[in-house]
Amino acid sequence: MSAVQEGTARGGAVQEVAPGYQASRTLPLRVEALRQWRRRRTLVMGGVLAALPFIMIIAFAVGGSQDGGGGRDGRITLIDTATASGANFAATCLFVSAGFLLVVPVALFCGDTVASEASWSSLRYLLASPVPRARLLWSKLVVALGFSLAAMVLLPVVALAAGTAAYGWGPLKLPTGGELPAAETLPRLALVVAFVFVSQLVTAGLAFWLSTRTDAPLGAVGGAVGLTIVGNVLDAVTALGSWREFLPAHWQFAWADALQPHLEWGGMVKGAAVSVSYALVLFALAFRGFARKDIVS
Repeated sequence: MSAVQEGTARGGAVQEVAPGYQASRTLPLRVEALRQWRRRRTLVMGGVLAALPFIMIIAFAVGGSQDGGGGRDGRITLIDTATASGANFAATCLFVSAGFLLVVPVALFCGDTVASEASWSSLRYLLASPVPRARLLWSKLVVALGFSLAAMVLLPVVALAAGTAAYGWGPLKLPTGGELPAAETLPRLALVVAFVFVSQLVTAGLAFWLSTRTDAPLGAVGGAVGLTIVGNVLDAVTALGSWREFLPAHWQFAWADALQPHLEWGGMVKGAAVSVSYALVLFALAFRGFARKDIVS
């Protein structure tokens, strides 16, 4: 024989490993990232997120803006201050998209990972390469989270650039009164994006777990989005009282504390803790279930 096979006894079974084989070198992250980058749904989602700021600029130009005048009840919101500066416009884009639009790319990238391979009947061939199951899930999860983060960064970056060109660069005018100096604007917006990403880890966990349980990518994506919507509905039920604090949706807009004269951490820390806790459980379920699953597609 030209190659020597090594046997390792584990639990009475013998696993043959070829010389030079290293599980850590299978399915490199750069290969998986390139595969996902070339997919049409990645380009479409990027185009939608990049187009949103320009659509909003057109909407403000057509409909006009109150520029801090407040709504009918006299209260000032981020929408009212959207045209005050590029920073205000970027914050407004995050405000209108964080509740649902930014949920979609997370569910899409994480829910389309394993299920798409199964739908293409290529999953069993990947595992026969051989790519260890844990390595396969790890590579796909890291790349999916990376693309999700990129989607969340893309929107405010384009909004900041487009808003600055349309409304100028200046301090961030706060709905609660006062303003943040221009030098503090970018760190605060970066903190907002970081919290939005962490808060969406629950959706990522749901989508990823469902992706390991079904061969239908749309089922995993739709299931994650649907359960996220259910969480938002339950959070609106005030009769639940303090039980709502255990819902990730209850903290999804806690990032507004970052847009205050004095930065408040309490809500964001609680929201991050709830989101990460749920996500870790869901990721663990995904790895555990996939390790025991019969792969027939």
